[in-house]
Amino acid sequence: MNTPTNAMKPPLLFLTALCAISAACADDKTPNNAKTDKKMDSNKPEVVKTDAEWMKKLTPEQYRVTRMKGTERSNGPEYEKFNAQGEGTYYCVCCGAELFTSKEKFHSGCGWPSFYDQSKAKNVKETVDADGMRIEVTCKRCDAHLGHVFDKEGFPTPTNRRFCINGVAMQFVPKGGQAPKLEEVTSASVQKKKGDVAREAGVDLKK
Repeated sequence: MNTPTNAMKPPLLFLTALCAISAACADDKTPNNAKTDKKMDSNKPEVVKTDAEWMKKLTPEQYRVTRMKGTERSNGPEYEKFNAQGEGTYYCVCCGAELFTSKEKFHSGCGWPSFYDQSKAKNVKETVDADGMRIEVTCKRCDAHLGHVFDKEGFPTPTNRRFCINGVAMQFVPKGGQAPKLEEVTSASVQKKKGDVAREAGVDLKK
């Protein structure tokens, strides 16, 4: 018996296309993926949440520092924790992106966690402050405020740079531990793609 060669039904077409988008997003999350590096150069973060969503996920202090560009107290409890931590990796407390490792960590005496460089994942973005006086560092993936970076201060490190980072903006995972789960990519472009696919398939995503 001959099988009709009708086109896929809208729901099936929608699911197939949505899976393709999800697969593309998964590729974008891989640090060594060339496509990710290209996206990371964009000025727009990949992970976007409302203030209410960030407040639900973060502690009040984490929210104040990472989303409101605040600064934690120097020589505070987070700095004490940082000094006591051994080998491991530091991830963004907001989205889970890798930021630094203990290999780049050094003692600067400034009262905040210090690194001479970001990790090989290259998820730290540098932007000159509006006043032109300092260079702010943020998470490329979600735009979380991390701190500032200073050049040529005379530290005997491979880069002579000091990434002065708020401890509360990072999640430390000891060597051999499990990395935090990455927040799902929710950029406007991805949401638009999902919306376009849904409209073409006649599916209402609001349901």
